[in-house]
Amino acid sequence: MSSMFVYADDNGLSNTDIEVPSPWNTEVEFGYQAHTGNSDSRSLNSRLSAEYVEGRHRTYGEWKYYLLYKDGEEDKRQSNYTAQSDYKLGPKTYLYGSFKGVDSRYSAYFKDYTLSGGLGYQFSNTESFVLEAEFGPGFRYQEPNLDEIDDDDIIFPETVREGIFRGNINSSWQALDNLALSADVTVVAGHSNVRTDTDISVTNNITEDIALKLSHSRQYHDKVPEGLEKADSIFSVNLLFVF
Repeated sequence: MSSMFVYADDNGLSNTDIEVPSPWNTEVEFGYQAHTGNSDSRSLNSRLSAEYVEGRHRTYGEWKYYLLYKDGEEDKRQSNYTAQSDYKLGPKTYLYGSFKGVDSRYSAYFKDYTLSGGLGYQFSNTESFVLEAEFGPGFRYQEPNLDEIDDDDIIFPETVREGIFRGNINSSWQALDNLALSADVTVVAGHSNVRTDTDISVTNNITEDIALKLSHSRQYHDKVPEGLEKADSIFSVNLLFVF
């Protein structure tokens, strides 16, 4: 939202300056853990996101990276990509195109890609509260890593190429000047599996540009190999830098 400042010049005339907000919003996030003694492991997780809004168009991109070293050797490496472009049709409705990809070296899938497009609706879109929902068809491609499958991996050893239906609900609430809460739920349903991803985070501003972020992520699969749990969760504490 633009802000307006009014002042008087030396001649007593009133002038108006309008501060135009930048169409860009960029965030950088880092988290690090080190364990020594009986265990020796080090992990790094980072995130980079950027959003560009101009007129009816909104474009968003995000990259997440996770690296784990255990006993001096690389044990896990994974990159997550998200890209989405929206076009506003009216005050509350918009069209969207979305891509989400996972490239991993050591986990159950080498590649896990989802592409979808459809209709979005903004129930609320204010500075203090945002609530959006999206629904649309798409396509899913999953390439299993047959050399790295363990007994605790949620995977069936077949390459997946299938049509899917995607639904997403995204919300954020600026509860206080320095405290924000957000929640995101994504459901991808296909013949091979129905996966539900839930992300909840709390962000507490330390300064105007630096914040502490607590995040909880949960993945749920409706079909898993025998003996495995259907849900996995991750909790992380990171520093967030806003530009």
